Amino acid sequence: MANPLAGEVAIWLDGQRHVCRLTLGALAELEAALEAGGLIDLVERFETGAFSTRDVLALIVAGLRGGGWTGTAEALRTAEIRGGPFEAARVAAELLARAFSVPQ
Repeated sequence: MANPLAGEVAIWLDGQRHVCRLTLGALAELEAALEAGGLIDLVERFETGAFSTRDVLALIVAGLRGGGWTGTAEALRTAEIRGGPFEAARVAAELLARAFSVPQ
């Protein structure tokens, strides 16, 4: 089970459950993968609904890597995500929210 207090979010890829977490290293990888702007710009895009599928993919790859996944962005592009694009966007938004909020 994913631990929300640790910033974890679960995602199902090709029938297997994975835990995503935006660690400091994962955030650094994410920032390097973003072509324009930084993490603040990314958060603003999600807050306004102006995010792209590239943003979703980059966030999920970074989160999966933070959770210990050793796959590639290319592997994720061809994976079946349970819940489809909507679930992928939800997971990405939840990762951002949990990475930048203080547990209560």
